[in-house]
Amino acid sequence: MTLRLAFCAGLLLTMSCRPASPAPRRYVVEIKQMAFVPAVLTVGPGDTVVWINRDLVPHTATATGATPWDTGPIAAGDSSQVVVSLGGRSPYACALHSTMQGQVIVR
Repeated sequence: MTLRLAFCAGLLLTMSCRPASPAPRRYVVEIKQMAFVPAVLTVGPGDTVVWINRDLVPHTATATGATPWDTGPIAAGDSSQVVVSLGGRSPYACALHSTMQGQVIVR
């Protein structure tokens, strides 16, 4: 019985010492004056990035790298979001205004 109790106590101690996975976070990128602010954003896997359009014209945030994702058109005053999953750098641009560029870095 003592051996079983020691085993269970050791198991509980091991389980409680492991760091918990961080809860997913939410990040906001504003679209204003024909630019993404911030232009470069570092996030973690499972985090959500929300783009809010503060301009008077529609925009998108469309991946231009190997990992495809797209917010679709975001009307003036509206927002759209993407949950990131893969690590690495993900450049993106507005499909309607190619000079607007940004980057999401997933650590």
